[in-house]
Amino acid sequence: MRDYKELIKSFTEDDYTSGQVNLHIHTTYSDGKGDFKNFVKESEKFKAIAITDHNTIQGYLENKISENVIPAVEFDVWCGYVFMHLLGYGIDVNSNELKPFLAKSKKETEMDIIRIFSTRNIKKLIDAIHASGGIAVIAHPACCWAISLDRFFKKLKNLGLDGVEVYYPYQRHRGIIKFHTVEAVKKNALKHNLILTGGTDLHGTDITYAG
Repeated sequence: MRDYKELIKSFTEDDYTSGQVNLHIHTTYSDGKGDFKNFVKESEKFKAIAITDHNTIQGYLENKISENVIPAVEFDVWCGYVFMHLLGYGIDVNSNELKPFLAKSKKETEMDIIRIFSTRNIKKLIDAIHASGGIAVIAHPACCWAISLDRFFKKLKNLGLDGVEVYYPYQRHRGIIKFHTVEAVKKNALKHNLILTGGTDLHGTDITYAG
């Protein structure tokens, strides 16, 4: 099995900012507009992409992927009083450990009002991601309402967190609902020796567009 953790650790800031690596993409399997098969086909133009549909891996179960696609998923989960999104990268999509955490209906993959009431246990979720061979990464953390990023990242790392999404555009509503700066996110990620990742959180149809 490919060592996705080492692969992701090898990506540089330039890989993310140049668009050669995009590890945050949604399709019609959740709340995106893009076609899963088309993104897989387009992945050949890039160094790597990850399709991270909300709470579902159905796209991977129903389609073949290319070498440039890192199998992934994005979960809704609470960490204490903080609502957050947790990315699982390099997962075995046939893993039994992940099944209890996956959406039971399409609404759980696309409707914010339903997804925010997630009852997933974050420690068990991170353990399940690890058991499936993957790594756990917090998505767009500048939007997390944590009083102290330092304490928040420390707590998450103690729970098993592997990485932080640092290279992220914070456009549209996420650009408005921000509680921390990108600089603070990067500083604290480095302080806690967490893997730095990035992606555009694409919900459209063009991988090269951050939207």
